[in-house]
Amino acid sequence: MDLQLDGKIALVSGSTAGIGYAIAHTLAQEGASVIVNGRTQGSVDEAVERIRSETKGKVQGYAGDLSKADAANEVVRRHPGINILVNNLGIFEPKAFEDIPDEDWLRFFDVNVLSGVRLARLVLPEMKQANWGRIIFISSESAVQIPTEMVHYGMTKTAQLAVSRGLAESVAGTGITVNSILPGPTKSRGVGDFVEEMARSSDKSFQQVEAEFFEHVRPTSLIKRFGTPQEVASLVAYVVSPLASATTGAALRVDGGVIKSAF
Repeated sequence: MDLQLDGKIALVSGSTAGIGYAIAHTLAQEGASVIVNGRTQGSVDEAVERIRSETKGKVQGYAGDLSKADAANEVVRRHPGINILVNNLGIFEPKAFEDIPDEDWLRFFDVNVLSGVRLARLVLPEMKQANWGRIIFISSESAVQIPTEMVHYGMTKTAQLAVSRGLAESVAGTGITVNSILPGPTKSRGVGDFVEEMARSSDKSFQQVEAEFFEHVRPTSLIKRFGTPQEVASLVAYVVSPLASATTGAALRVDGGVIKSAF
């Protein structure tokens, strides 16, 4: 299927590894010009070169912390014409509720929510002028089923759904769509490292820890395994394409059935 992404310019925040990298790689493979982002120049350069070599696509990089307003302004100034924005930048950290200080609540909100708000605000004028654009917020199944082990993270994922729907409402009747994507537990770099460490410390295999996780922590999963970053990226690539012009204001799940609801 031709996703008709030739000529589109896509910024994927937090895209040097994991889900963000898979999204950037897939969009470049489909013909979009992609801006890869990470905090360090080394990680950005490595991701750019790898995607270029594997896709032969048009890939550029921007090294900077896009949770900061100055960096957000700079990336949009350097790369005019962004008409696909994928807000993937995010942090997570398991921590008991009573141990989460005010500073952590504010930091998580700033990185996970406001980073996407700022970038959307910056790219929206050009999208409106062109009457075409795609804005995606990478949320989580944790937006619906708040994890007790990291309530502050779940709060930010729910906030993304509100921002996404409100922004979609604000551009009603235009060629701009705004959606949220809700991955389930996914074997991204951070999660993979976390599970590997658990396996080592308990003298178990990755597969054993994975099975126990889905038996006890996410028992509603229907696939009974971690999703892959590519499975998330495949959905994102369709939703940002011109083919998905009737999909907007939606919270789209690629959660392996973890959310126990038909709607």
